Order: sequence, then structure tokens, then C-alpha cells
Amino acid sequence: MRFFCLLTFLFLSSFLSITHAQIGVNHNKPEREEWLKDAGFGMFIHWNVDTQLGVVISHSLVGASPDYIERYISELPKTFDPKDWDPERLVILAKNAGMQYIMFTTKHHAGFCMWDTKTTDFGVMNTPYKKDIVRQYVDACRKWGLAVGFYYSPEDFSFAYRNGMKDLTRDDHWEKAKPFQAKYKQFVEAQCKELMTNYGPVDLFFIDSDVLREEVKATVWKYQPNCLVTRGVLQTPEQYLPGETLSSAWESCMTMGTAWNYKPTNDHYKSGTELINILIESRAKGGSYLLNVGPTQWGQLNEGQQGRLMEIGAWHFINQEAVHDVRPWIVRNEGDIWLTKSKDGNTVYAYITNMPEWPRGERRNFLLRSIKTTANTEVSVLGQSGNVVEYKPDLDGKTRFKQTPEGIEISVVRAQRIYNNHKWPNPVVVKFKNVAPALEPTQFRTVKAEKLPNGNLRLLANVLKLGHGKNYRIGFEYRPVQSSLNEEFNQKWTSTDIYPISKTGEQSLEIVGSNIQSYDEIEYRAVLIQDGLKIEGDTQKISKLRLE
Repeated sequence: MRFFCLLTFLFLSSFLSITHAQIGVNHNKPEREEWLKDAGFGMFIHWNVDTQLGVVISHSLVGASPDYIERYISELPKTFDPKDWDPERLVILAKNAGMQYIMFTTKHHAGFCMWDTKTTDFGVMNTPYKKDIVRQYVDACRKWGLAVGFYYSPEDFSFAYRNGMKDLTRDDHWEKAKPFQAKYKQFVEAQCKELMTNYGPVDLFFIDSDVLREEVKATVWKYQPNCLVTRGVLQTPEQYLPGETLSSAWESCMTMGTAWNYKPTNDHYKSGTELINILIESRAKGGSYLLNVGPTQWGQLNEGQQGRLMEIGAWHFINQEAVHDVRPWIVRNEGDIWLTKSKDGNTVYAYITNMPEWPRGERRNFLLRSIKTTANTEVSVLGQSGNVVEYKPDLDGKTRFKQTPEGIEISVVRAQRIYNNHKWPNPVVVKFKNVAPALEPTQFRTVKAEKLPNGNLRLLANVLKLGHGKNYRIGFEYRPVQSSLNEEFNQKWTSTDIYPISKTGEQSLEIVGSNIQSYDEIEYRAVLIQDGLKIEGDTQKISKLRLE
């Protein structure tokens, strides 16, 4: 058998864990976590006093000189005057994009407060602007019907510096704060009380530090027991999506470009299509996508961010019923076609991705193996009737379908004109009403990798339960570990050979050689083909692939 190759491995890591997984006490109400599953899409807003410099938010203070820290705390607030800040404009952009909630940075790690606080002078009220930005944001959300979310970092560099921590760090921050930990705790609890008592109902809360995390959660729920805490309780992967479908509520936060703060130069924004595809994958895996934007120092979004939100808005306007109130289907995707089902019914949505050059008026055919028709099945394309194809009066734009032994065959025309030039690079969504699962998929997991004495690597999977099929084959796929910070986010997978299996239990494949010698780390997953249907397993990773 032919195998793909790896170099000698120096370190093996465990399952690709979801960063900031559920930790500690969870007093979230179950109905609030269900609400997040329904909502599915939100806006993150990172904005801080250092946006004036166009630098990384807060983190330039780590390891900074005393002179830099002093000027950061004393000088930057003197010129923070966002004359173009209009929260309603931002909220309307979010609403039109299909976002159901917003998470706003009330205070990032630097400690600069965007609200009228009595706990510190390092905040927006001691700037030329002198207005409570959090209040403005909350009022705009409520006016336009979006849920209010607060991002808050209990880790506070300005507080720590003023209390004697001269070398600012995140790695052992709490240990270095030992001489003033009691004071620190009172300070954080006082800030959280202000946020929870001065602005009416707060729908969501995002805790971006392990420092005093449990104390913050306790304060949030003390004053607002209906508030949904995301980070600090739920799984909140950052800059990537989980490699599996999850049954519990989760939220993935990602930048639109490479920075959380507005980065005025040398940034690379993902295309509108890439952002829509991330949203689709999030929903197919049962999660919510929290897409970040960063206002400029003057308070508005630049054209690149606005344009992408508007493109997402156009796609959402067509396909909104396939974004909200949906849950994972029996398989999350069949190749480039992602799948969800309606929360309360027997409707399935198929998102046909990676077809940017599909000409308007052209008919294309697809086979879906996981869906079975019933006597009452109806199939349509969201947003279009199929009765009319503009400027092509003789063209039949209707969607057709046929049940076959292999699955349901659909024939689809991209009929609707979205852009003036008749091109539309974004996914078409097909709605299947009154359908049923066509199979029971095999249950399996990617387990681990084992380093062998000969320098090779053995990848292992565990087949827990075979589905209702006749033929089963298993193999693996791998690629460099993905992050939305990379310009080539969501790279294609490389496949190993596959081989037949007939029973449950551990399955393995040995990989040798030098095919990925240039990678620092890879992620990999088992894949199983059941009667022609490819089912993708969960993802693990392995690090330090280069030879020393």
C-alpha cells in the first residue's frame, strides 16, 4: 500500500482541544444556551484607546518599558475623541447582516474603561469625548432589537502597574499580583457590579481571562441571573472552528482580518464569501459565529469592513431561514455541501459552497446521500421562485428532484440576479421540506497519534458503531493547523489511502517519509466512507514536526 509521509516527530499533542472550554461553575439557564443555538451569529467589537496607534489591542504593554507604559496610560486618553462614533450605524449594519447580538469590549486587558466608572480615572470619561460609550451602545442595541453583550477582561494592566507590577505579563499575571490580590478582587467586583447594575438587562457576558474568572461569574449572576456567560462557561474557540459537531452550545470568535483592533495598514480581510462559508460551517456544527470588527480611532468602520458586512447582509437576506433556529443534520456535510435541519421540523438546508463561477441561468445537478424523500417532499432554492429567469424567458428555472437508490438527485438553476454583472460568488441554499434521514451514519472518533521506534507515525481511530450500510472504508486526512489569522485559512486536506473495514474497534494507519517536513504542526482526522458517503471525523493535532 502507498502511504503519505511524515518526518520524525519530536512531540505529540493530545486532541485538538477547543480553547477556553467550559470551566468551573455553570449557572447559565438552559433556555439561554438554547437561545444562543438559535441565534447563531453575532458581532464582536474590539475598540480601545490604543486604536489611535493602530497597534495590537492592549498587548503592546506586555514587556513594555516604564516610559511606554506611563505614556500609554497618561497621554493616549488626551487625544481619544471619536468624533464619528455612531453606534446606531454599527448596530444597523449588524442587524442587516443577520447578527442577533453584539459583544462590545467594555474593558480590554489594558484597563481602559469605555463606561462611566467610579473605579478608575483610566477611561473614556477622562478623554475629550467625555461620554459613556457603553451607554450609547446599549441604547442603540435596544432600539434596533439586538441582544446586548459585554466583553470584559478582569485582567487589568493599568491597575496592576499602578499597584507595583512593573513587568506586565499575562503568563503569571495573578502570581505577580500576589501583594495586592485582595485589592484587585475588590476592584474587579466593583467594576462588574457597575456593568451589571447601571445598564439594565445584559443578555451576554464574555470573560477574557482566567484571573478572577469565578468571581466575575458570581457577580454577573448575582445581579443578572438571566445573563448568558459565554467565555468562562461555554466552549469558545478563538480564530478557528471546532473539528466536530457539538451538542452543547458553543461560540467561535474570529477576526475579519488579522487583528482585533482596527489595523490601518498591511491587513488582509477575508472575502465576503470566506466569511459566509465560516458562518455556514459554524451552523452545521451546532455553534454560533462571533465575527469581529474594529472601529477606527474616530469611531467608524472602514470601507473594507462595511463592504463585507453588506455582502453578508445580502446573502443573509436571501437565506435567513437557513441561518437561525437550525440544528446539525445527521452528517454535517457531503463534500462542499454543508447541511443543517430546522429546529422544530423536518426541513433540511443544503448550502452549496465553493462554486464562485456558477453562471446565472445555468442548471447544475447534485447527489445527496444522507437525505431521503417522502410522499410530501418539496425542494426549492431559497430566495427565488424559479418561475422567471431575467432576460431568459424560455429558460426553466424550477428546481427538480428525484429519489434514486444512491440518494436524492437535485437539479438546480441559479436564477436570481444579485449583482449587476449577473455574478454572485456566494453559496446557493437548497431547502428540502418533508424529508427524512436516508441512513444511520457510522459513529467513530479520531483517537490519537503514536510515535513508533522506526520514526514513523501511526494515526488511530476508534469505530464505535457501524451504521446501516453495506460497505465501509476508512482513512485519514491532514493539513497545517488552521487559524483565521492566516491568509490561507481553511486550506484543503491531504488524503491518505483508505482501506475496507467490517467491524468496530481501533483502526490505524502508519505514515512515513517527508511529505510535510516543512510544517511545524498539523491537524488530522479520520474519514470513513459508508456506501459512497464520506463522513468526516473529529480533529486532533500534532506539533513540532520539523527536525532540530
